[in-house]
Amino acid sequence: MATPKPYRIESITQIHRLMGLPKPHHPLIGLIDLKSLKAAPEIKAVMLDLYVVAMKRGCDKLLYGQQKYDFDEGLMAFMAPGQILRGEEGGVPHQLDGWMLFIHPDFLWNTPLSRKIKQYDYFGYSAHEALFLSDKEETLIKGIIDTIQQEYNSTIDKFSQDVIIAHLEVLFTYAQRFYERQFITRKITNSKHLERLDDILTDYLNGENLIAKGLPTVQQIAEMLHISSKYLSSLLKQLTGQTTQQLIHEKLIAKAKERLTTTELSVSEIAYELGFEHSQSFNKLFKAKTNQSPLEFRASFN
Repeated sequence: MATPKPYRIESITQIHRLMGLPKPHHPLIGLIDLKSLKAAPEIKAVMLDLYVVAMKRGCDKLLYGQQKYDFDEGLMAFMAPGQILRGEEGGVPHQLDGWMLFIHPDFLWNTPLSRKIKQYDYFGYSAHEALFLSDKEETLIKGIIDTIQQEYNSTIDKFSQDVIIAHLEVLFTYAQRFYERQFITRKITNSKHLERLDDILTDYLNGENLIAKGLPTVQQIAEMLHISSKYLSSLLKQLTGQTTQQLIHEKLIAKAKERLTTTELSVSEIAYELGFEHSQSFNKLFKAKTNQSPLEFRASFN
């Protein structure tokens, strides 16, 4: 069956209309109680030109990209403009609980948050990388949303935007803290990611891919792990202090050292084996990582 073409949502008014809700209180920000969506139409696929923050419970019928959300427990999810939300057969379930916050980029225009929001990598995470909250954390987040709701329902004045943006910054900062906590507390899952990453890089470096395709990109590695590149980068930063690219280079240098010390191949031949079109690029990377040229390393080892 062909994937349905997503319906594009460009405004807060459009999302309210699609959900069968009254007009929004503010043209550039919307806060929806998901319990009010019982009569909402079945959604096949929507692409939103909006930032979305959602807290959901009891829903197993929403897809983000190609991944299914499992909302048996409360969790938060984040979407940046241009991402796609899909619905499965059956429409919106009656037990759906939680809220969704929609923010038009224009609401953030000419504020520090318009730049800072792009630094929150979790807006690019996949569905299965959503944020799991403890009861205490969920209560804290709900308090922030309740304050935003109160301001949202008030009469708009010259302070409204500043007040809401201040609370959004607090919300996003807590989300960053909780994600970093999650990288640490979900040790089993994350350890499996790291073990699988090590296996993938080892197999890649020992196979024929290097000569044929060159070094793997961060995106390729993430796809092999079935996680998003941003989540992988955040995970490695928290658990190892390294970026994905640094880890790839670390494994590559280890392989280069092995070839330099166990074979009689020239530096140019080893560089070619490791996927470098020009040996000068290999020499530069090797020296940057070891403070020695490949020939100096070989000589010191011998």
